[in-house]
Amino acid sequence: MTITHYLRPIALAESPQSEEGEALRLAGGLVYASRFALIERSGGKVAARTRYSLGELRAALPGLPDAVQQQFEDLQHSHAPLQCGERTIRLDQPQVMGILNVTPDSFSDGGQFMDDPEVANTHAAAMLEAGAALIDVGGESTRPGAAAVWEGDELKRVIPAIERLAAAGAAISIDTRRPGVMEAALKAGAHVINDVSALRHDPRSLEFAARSGAPVVLMHAPGEGEDLHANAAYADVALDVFDWLAARRDAALAAGIAREKIVLDPGIGFGKSVADNLALLNALPLFHALGQPILLGASRKRMIGALSNEAPAHQRLGGSVALAVKGMDAGVQLLRVHDVPETVQAVRIWRGLKDAALTDFSQLAG
Repeated sequence: MTITHYLRPIALAESPQSEEGEALRLAGGLVYASRFALIERSGGKVAARTRYSLGELRAALPGLPDAVQQQFEDLQHSHAPLQCGERTIRLDQPQVMGILNVTPDSFSDGGQFMDDPEVANTHAAAMLEAGAALIDVGGESTRPGAAAVWEGDELKRVIPAIERLAAAGAAISIDTRRPGVMEAALKAGAHVINDVSALRHDPRSLEFAARSGAPVVLMHAPGEGEDLHANAAYADVALDVFDWLAARRDAALAAGIAREKIVLDPGIGFGKSVADNLALLNALPLFHALGQPILLGASRKRMIGALSNEAPAHQRLGGSVALAVKGMDAGVQLLRVHDVPETVQAVRIWRGLKDAALTDFSQLAG
């Protein structure tokens, strides 16, 4: 029976020196880990869990499987910036991706920015002015039960928005599952492909993405075809999503997509219960062991409503910011959000708390 290993950071520190001694810098960013759990899984079940301090782990590494040694290296991997035309998006600190839905039926802002280009323009400009590093343009709702969109309609929705953003010099990602839309969007000025099906929806997508040279975001979703929320069954949601994303990363690499152009997204809310989402959020540091930047898309998701008296989507700001901070504390590089000014403010405060020029971290080491 195959045994799989996972190296999960379980104690995060404010600085390279923690109360337990040396701490490991995760993904070249502003988050450190001082303790780790080595999880051993066999037949889909966790068979063993061993805890290590960083010093103990370093001493044990030569005797551990090659996969564990690779994950230890990947946990420390410093990610190259995303180059989006003339804009460079650094991945050594959290960055905000603003959402621009030009759809009639998205769960949060369906129709709000679709019918009037001036309203969409004003909203996009406000997100950029507030500090969004990237604008994610989507023309198809992927909420549970949403109707499929004809490719021609999707193109009519997203291309004008992308052209306006490109004229303004914005960094742009296209949120689509269709290679035809990907191609047209890149020609119109988009820079990044954000595919919620992880380039599975159309067999041509992997080849096109590799040929385009554009960065790609690969998101976990259990379903195939039109229903990405279907077939959700997990033995251990964090480990299952980890394995799934590792497989999609490897498929992208095999297709010719450069490693430094692959971003991974655990897919909060896609075919996952509230308990599944909470488990994934608590396990976010684990995903650094995949060696790729992480995107977190938890803004206004239904889990926030489920935990706050069924608050409607437009009243989930507090929960959205709380989850963004949770992501930053886990070292997530990209935060995909609806509420850009509030999230950017949270990012700036969070970064201030990490600034050694403002805080004497030696006082925190004990």
